Order: sequence, then structure tokens, then C-alpha cells
Amino acid sequence: MKTKRKLVKYLVSLIILVFYRFNTKAKENKINTKVLSDKIFFKHKISKDHPETPDRIKYIINYLNKSKLNHLIENVDINSGNIIENWIKEIHSNNHIKNIKEMEPLAHKVSSAAVEICIKGVDMIFNSDVRNIFCAVRPPGHHALNTGKEEGFCYYNHVAITAKYIQKKYLIDRILIVDWDYHHGNSTEYFFYDDPSVLFFSSHDQYAYPGTGSPLKKGKNRGLGYNINVHLPCNTTDKEIIDVYKKKLLPIVKKFKPEFILISAGFDSRVDDPLGCYKVTDNGFSELTKIVLNIANKFCDGKILSILEGGYNLDGNASAAIAHIKELNKKI
Repeated sequence: MKTKRKLVKYLVSLIILVFYRFNTKAKENKINTKVLSDKIFFKHKISKDHPETPDRIKYIINYLNKSKLNHLIENVDINSGNIIENWIKEIHSNNHIKNIKEMEPLAHKVSSAAVEICIKGVDMIFNSDVRNIFCAVRPPGHHALNTGKEEGFCYYNHVAITAKYIQKKYLIDRILIVDWDYHHGNSTEYFFYDDPSVLFFSSHDQYAYPGTGSPLKKGKNRGLGYNINVHLPCNTTDKEIIDVYKKKLLPIVKKFKPEFILISAGFDSRVDDPLGCYKVTDNGFSELTKIVLNIANKFCDGKILSILEGGYNLDGNASAAIAHIKELNKKI
């Protein structure tokens, strides 16, 4: 009997060892990051000379080429249709979608493509050999409510829809959404305000558009404590924003233990942005990315999907995006 037990114990230990080595090897072989985009984002303008322009994506692609990071780019086949619209309906009302379709059909098509790329990015993280993904998409999404019209250059909330997709398709219980855009992600807050399965952490200027994001807004009912707003005033520096993430975000995530991380990567919080007033540099975004990466590596095997939000200085937006992507691409 003792010999049998010893044999079983030995076999179990051997299986665990083989699994550990195989799993470790698989992790070592994973590609760190990819950048997903499509030429459809070169279309659609709200109006002539509007700051939310197709050039935002063109500049990011050009900067990737200049930085010899173009091998990270993967163009995704866009087949936006009923399946994608069904996922959009997880967040947005039928009336909102109907009005956008009728009033701005091209905006509907482009924003739906952004949703599709984000969803496909999630599938790639779960089912392939990539740890994290940056979605170079437009228009932004984190102001899109259900008003039936564009809000803050946004039509559909890509990050919120993606969070719902992750929850429903992959049965993930705890999602962290980090939003470092200069403007508060009021729509993201709204859709998850009473949801304890989504921790929303946003740093922003609460007195800028849309005038929301008070630190007093902490969630409600079961979601109380899962909505974290941090107001940062004009002239906020690298050190000041980094300190916020270290001192306020890190203690919270230790308790929350996210299983997946989404980033609303708005680079209008960068120095010299025409719609912002911060002094955050590319190095600042590198450091913020490191903080989020460390969280991901500790709690969720590096799973991050980062989605472009604002950023309206074309060179500045592209430069900050490259700093972010370079950090995402570094080996663990």
C-alpha cells in the first residue's frame, strides 16, 4: 500500500513538473505585443480641420515605421456586421445605434470597426501567442453615452463594450480599466458605476470636458469603491501623475486582483496637446505603462488590451503612443 502511494505521489509530482516546464516554455515563447489597425481609420471626419482626424492614426503608423517597429503592426480584416452590433448592444441602446447609423453612417462604420478590432485583440490574447495588444483605432470612445449622437468625438464606447465581451465570452470576473486620458471617461464610469466586477481607475482634469470625474464619485450599491476618480490640475508633471498611480492604484489592485486589464490610452494628457494642459512627457507614459505591466504580470499573466482614446497633437500623440508600445514590447 505504501509503495502504491509513493508511486502515485511520484507520478503526480512528475506531471506537475512537466506541466510547469511546458507552461513556462510557452510563456517564454510568447510575443510581447502587437499593434492592430486598419485603413478604415483613415476615413471619417467630424468636420474640416477638426482635431479628431484620420492623421492621428497615419502619424502613429509612420512613427512605428521610423522606429523600426512596423513588424508589430497587424492589419485586421474588418467584417463589421450583426455580430459586432450585437456586442455594441451590450452597452448601447437600440435607439442610440439607430440614430448614429442614420445621422452618421460612416462614423458608425468606423467606430464599429474599432469595436471589432478590440474584440479580435482580446481573442488573440486568449488564444494565441501574444501577451498584450495596442489598438490603434479611432474615433475615441470613452465619452459615448446613449444620446443618439456624438459625444466628445465619441460614438460607441469601445473599452466598455470590450469589457462586456471579456466578461461574457471568457467568463472573467474581475476587469481593471485604467484611463489616463486628460478628459474623464464619463461613459465608462456610467456603464460600470454599480458593477463590482469592473474596477475603473481614471486620472484626469475634472474641470475640463465633460465636467465630470469628481473624486467623490466612488460607485454605488455593490459597485461602491470600484470607481476611482483622481483629479489632476493643469501643469501636472510626470512625477505627479506617476505618484498617483503608485500610491492610489497599486494598493487597490492588490485587493482587487484583476484577471484582465484594459487601458483607455489617451495621449491628450501629454505636454503640448491642444486640448489639454498637462506636462506629461513620453517618459511619463513609459513609466505609467511599466506600472500597469507590473500589475498585469503579477495578477493576470500580462493580459493587457490598450485602446487609443484622445491625443490631438499629431506628433505628440504618435510619439507618446510609441513610448507606450515600446514598453509593452519589452521582455519580462
